[in-house]
Amino acid sequence: MEKNEQIRPSQTTHRLPGRLISRKFFENPPELVAPRLLGKLLVARDSKGEPMAGRIVEVEAYLGPHNEQPDRAAHTHRGPTPRNQVLFGPAGHAYLYFIYGKYFCANISCEREGFGGGILLRALEPVMGIAEMAGNRGLDEDAPLRMIASGPSRLCLALGLTRPLHNGLDLTSARSPLQVRDDGFPEANIVITPRIGIKHAADLPLRFALRGHTCVSGPASMRETSKNR
Repeated sequence: MEKNEQIRPSQTTHRLPGRLISRKFFENPPELVAPRLLGKLLVARDSKGEPMAGRIVEVEAYLGPHNEQPDRAAHTHRGPTPRNQVLFGPAGHAYLYFIYGKYFCANISCEREGFGGGILLRALEPVMGIAEMAGNRGLDEDAPLRMIASGPSRLCLALGLTRPLHNGLDLTSARSPLQVRDDGFPEANIVITPRIGIKHAADLPLRFALRGHTCVSGPASMRETSKNR
């Protein structure tokens, strides 16, 4: 078995795993929230209302326009717009955007209201509702876990996340169909690298991933700038 690739858990239980993350968790700068988010679960509901969950194994932080160091790669760089208003609202809300005319990417708002910080979810390890997640990606249910939700658009496809249905949802609410939850995953060794797939502010060390995890996207670009244990 490959390093960190876990045995597929039973999919017979429909209870949501772990405990709900509070809004206070997200009310901090994205570069601080991002590494703490690793190992947490992103939980959604499938077409039958049953839970699908993926462990967050890779994220990128995007800084608000108030930051001393400009982050021209952030959607909030030029201030609030109708498109990015969720990021300037309360922390802990989902911000989804459309790319390449066919895919969605999912982010979580951070910091105090009006500050415009956010975290891009880059990769998940499927842990619940795996067959449904694989099917959403057009894969067989026994497909390798790393193929299901490794990459920002892949994880949205796997969980069925779209801007019309999920943008603006409160991920800290027990009534939300999309939540971030903590199942007690132990603190892990984290790799920190520059963000990938961007042209501006590409040198900032704001990409965080679980070291050696097989579900991390773009493993060839995992040369670290610093590390945290």
